[in-house]
Amino acid sequence: MPSSRLDRAGLFAFGIAGLLAMFALPVLLEAFTLLELTVYVIMSILALSLAFIWGFGGILCFGQAAFFGIGAYTYAIASLNFGESTGAVLLAVAVPALFALALGSFMFYARISDVYLGVITLTVSLILFNLINSTAGDQYRIGSAPLGGFNGIPSIPTLNVPFMPEVLLDPIQIFQVCVAALVLVYFGLRALLASHFGRVVVGIRENERRAELLGYDIRRYKLGAFVIGGAIAGLAGCLFANWGAFVSPTVFGLAQSAQIIIWIIVGGLGTLIGPIVGCFLIQWLTAWLGALNVINSNLVLGAVLVVFVLAVPKGLVPTLVDLASRGARRRDAAPQAAAASDSTAAARPAAALDGIAEEAAK
Repeated sequence: MPSSRLDRAGLFAFGIAGLLAMFALPVLLEAFTLLELTVYVIMSILALSLAFIWGFGGILCFGQAAFFGIGAYTYAIASLNFGESTGAVLLAVAVPALFALALGSFMFYARISDVYLGVITLTVSLILFNLINSTAGDQYRIGSAPLGGFNGIPSIPTLNVPFMPEVLLDPIQIFQVCVAALVLVYFGLRALLASHFGRVVVGIRENERRAELLGYDIRRYKLGAFVIGGAIAGLAGCLFANWGAFVSPTVFGLAQSAQIIIWIIVGGLGTLIGPIVGCFLIQWLTAWLGALNVINSNLVLGAVLVVFVLAVPKGLVPTLVDLASRGARRRDAAPQAAAASDSTAAARPAAALDGIAEEAAK
């Protein structure tokens, strides 16, 4: 089957799965399970933000949690001041995007190498963690929203119907909104990668020097991809603040940044569906180990990372695709080999008869 048909089939299957999740799971699952799935979906959006800029843009950002946390805190502060969520959601996407624009302009136009880029983004995330962590006093507030320091910001207003603050969404509706956001982000990134901008970004990942010699401003394209990734991470942070009606400085922590990288490595770098699969699997594994309370989940995550880097370097999804394609090639080659052997066997008696006829003629 041609790859274009496979891509269309995959998009169709993902869309159908999203619709089924939105409308069937709230009926089939208990409230607690649905809440747990909601955070899996939110983290999958966060995984897609790094999957795009790292897997397709070649930009390894160790501090993707910075944009996630900025989105969460922006929504919390804005919703407490505005009294409704419409403007807060827009700000939760716009502020991380602007922060990514400022940070990316400094890094890309200064031509900082990839190694230092990773170090800078991680450092920024840790600076934000320590900054927010030290705002525990009553004097640290923005408008009517206290920052809370290490205690975080509790009682965050949840999503409401746009411009109708009195109509709040219930947990089932928030789950449906999160699934819809994941589907839209996935389809949006697929469309973006199919556009001229996306093809140039992938080309820059493959060979920066060649793209630059062809006349493309690689700094501008990298900055654009970085800003898009920051905006998507901010959206995930906004939804995360809604999920628990609480946000704390841990959203900026090193553990959060490391988990995003593990999700992508497990699922498969250079894909969009892989990080979603990796996020769901790792999140489920972490919750299961936490319920057992037998072994430190961070130790297991470290072991998982080492195993996948050494044994399955492509990740789950690309490895499964490779195995499936090999199996398909073998199935396609089997009839051809059988037909060739049959024709060879049929040719042998004819060749023998020709030999007998030649001997008789002599």
